Amino acid sequence: MSLKNTLLEIFTWWNGQTVGTRLFTWRKGERVGEDEFGNVYYQERGGKRRWVIYNGVAEASAIPPGWHGWMHHRTDVPPPREAYAARAWEKPHQPNQTGTANAYRPHGSILTGETRPRVTGDYDAWTPGG
Repeated sequence: MSLKNTLLEIFTWWNGQTVGTRLFTWRKGERVGEDEFGNVYYQERGGKRRWVIYNGVAEASAIPPGWHGWMHHRTDVPPPREAYAARAWEKPHQPNQTGTANAYRPHGSILTGETRPRVTGDYDAWTPGG
């Protein structure tokens, strides 16, 4: 483990795991599996608590649907132990992009660089006392 990663683990909670999570995982965790994004899933021996150690920034929307169901106790069978096949109409999972450069920005947003169309005569702006 590099010095940078050690410092990140000590001083940040949003980047991977913390020192406390590492110790708890070492003492009581049982590895269940890993998803296609590199997130690693654990459960407490006995099966009560479940948690994920993110590969990078801790973003809850980065958990794929199958693992989301397991994390929230909707199923006791983790995705690697069941034969799940995506349907033809299902799109691949994409994490939430809000707050990133890839976020949706509507036409006319100041972040797109576009200019909004001028207001036509069908709208009168409100003015105080008017």
